[in-house]
Amino acid sequence: MISDFMSGLVRLRRGSWEMLASLLIAIGVIMLMQPVFLWAYTYSFIVTLTGTVMFIIVSHFPE
Repeated sequence: MISDFMSGLVRLRRGSWEMLASLLIAIGVIMLMQPVFLWAYTYSFIVTLTGTVMFIIVSHFPE
């Protein structure tokens, strides 16, 4: 399973990159909602924006 994921990343396939972009968006939202670490809140917008732009670009990759 891990080798399929890594193979998809190397071959620029949509599924693996979309999962990575979605994970980045989720991490950014979690960083935004947590009340403890100021550095995580500070970088949450950048992480979420990066994941969103990455998802838009990756949606044009072949399956």
